[in-house]
Amino acid sequence: MKKLLKFKLKIWRQENSEKIGKFKTYLVNNISPDSSFLEMLDLLNDKIIRNKKETPISFDHDCREGICGMCSLYINGRAHGPENLVTTCQLHMRSFSNDNIIYVEPWRAKSFPIIKDLIVDRTSFDRIIMSGGYISVNTFGKTIDGNIIPIAKNIAEKSFDAATCIGCGACVASCKNRSAMLFVSAKIAQLSFLPQGKIERRKRVINMVNKMDEEGFGTCTNTKVCEVECPKGISTKYISIMNNEYVNAFIF
Repeated sequence: MKKLLKFKLKIWRQENSEKIGKFKTYLVNNISPDSSFLEMLDLLNDKIIRNKKETPISFDHDCREGICGMCSLYINGRAHGPENLVTTCQLHMRSFSNDNIIYVEPWRAKSFPIIKDLIVDRTSFDRIIMSGGYISVNTFGKTIDGNIIPIAKNIAEKSFDAATCIGCGACVASCKNRSAMLFVSAKIAQLSFLPQGKIERRKRVINMVNKMDEEGFGTCTNTKVCEVECPKGISTKYISIMNNEYVNAFIF
């Protein structure tokens, strides 16, 4: 049987964006090294609820399979914790040594205001997507099914690589300028590679970049921290692609 672990947790508690937050200390024990970080927080919340002395800790979660992008915690100073290419929901407690002190914070960015405790408002990402991160569908007259348009395998793979961005916001949280260019560039590149996406490419890149600026995200200074901390390994090469798309939108 594997040795059960115990930890001292320093967790950020904040009632809402208007109130001042602070770290609060919690002790957890009998934690299986094979449990996920979110399962560990579930056990802590169960203990808090039973004690009836305070409200449980609020944190985002959904699929817990590493594909939805909801888990958004800053753990010991790193987005999604100490492991590379791993989301918080797939981070296991064996990644920490027994008796470790673990600091847990929400994303820190002006464009991601805190809702409560560890939950931040990431609807700014949704508004960027709404500004152009899609392919319009016109069903008037004679139309064809977009799925029957032949696409070369290498092009489809390039598009899919960009599409693996889950929009968690780790790129913003880890960037000193709070830039969202890795997220926005991945979404623009994903569609620009496909024949269906080329029709609206100029309008798309202008609208999405303008919306990104309007939402208050910072500029990219090419430190590549976003690429290092991205749980899906999204490359900063997409930022170059986005910049080319943006310039070409005004020339051609």
